[in-house]
Amino acid sequence: MVPAVTISHIYKNYGRLEALCDVEFSIAQGCFFGLLGPNGAGKSTLINIMAGLARAGQGSINVMGYDVSKQWRQARQVLGIVPQELAYDPFFTVREMLRLQSGYFGNDRTNYPWIDELMERLSLNEKADVNLMRLSGGMKRRVLIAQALVHKPKIIVLDEPTAGVDVELRKVLWEFIRQLHKNGHTILLTTHYLEEAESLCDRIAILDKGRLIALDTTKALLGRYPYRLFHFTLNHTDKDLPDSIKEKVESFSGHELTLRLHRDKDRISHILDALHSANITFSDLKTDDPGLEDVFIALTGNNHV
Repeated sequence: MVPAVTISHIYKNYGRLEALCDVEFSIAQGCFFGLLGPNGAGKSTLINIMAGLARAGQGSINVMGYDVSKQWRQARQVLGIVPQELAYDPFFTVREMLRLQSGYFGNDRTNYPWIDELMERLSLNEKADVNLMRLSGGMKRRVLIAQALVHKPKIIVLDEPTAGVDVELRKVLWEFIRQLHKNGHTILLTTHYLEEAESLCDRIAILDKGRLIALDTTKALLGRYPYRLFHFTLNHTDKDLPDSIKEKVESFSGHELTLRLHRDKDRISHILDALHSANITFSDLKTDDPGLEDVFIALTGNNHV
């Protein structure tokens, strides 16, 4: 089966700025794929090249077997892209805009029931005949999502779709996207919210300074982080921690002590013995497995996605 997306040795420079350097990976059909990286890592540049809005200096991108620079009509037909920016035409209502967008892809009136379904699923029915310029930012974001889906694309690209939106829209969006994925659509997601990527994505690529630094399943990436966090609620605050424990402190405030312990090198039994020897007792102990944010920071040294 041909991959949904094949990215082959992509380079892109803006003057002296190296935006992308030899980026190469593929996305299987039906995959929920996360593209992550710090601000300025090159995520949006890569998506712009995929969408035909920018040209690579070297390399190629194929979507469903179509070269995006040479077979752009076929490639664009299978892509639905939700951009970061709130771009909209202020002269049309929601319904008019979606019908126009549908017509751009060669669809006729037989596609109107799908447009009606999109408006219902994205809670746009009450705004169907409202001019776009009169909508709130959250409603404009919903229209952008609907516009990307009017032609029933096989590949849906979501470039930070929940940035600045409310909890209600986020919930509506992810319920809808999960259903689309279940129905066989390939999803490519970039997001500032790493917990979203962790819960949704099958595979993840991480870019940093224009280079691909990680590519693996979400489970395998989480397995790369060798630490676990242990949260103690201490009974005392006036006793010094042993030196063997001080070097493992992640945070210590009031009665709350958090230690970061290596999976292979540290033993919780040794920690408990050290606390006991120092006459430090605790009333509660909780543990946390590492999340995608921990892996991201460990790989990039950056806590800003």
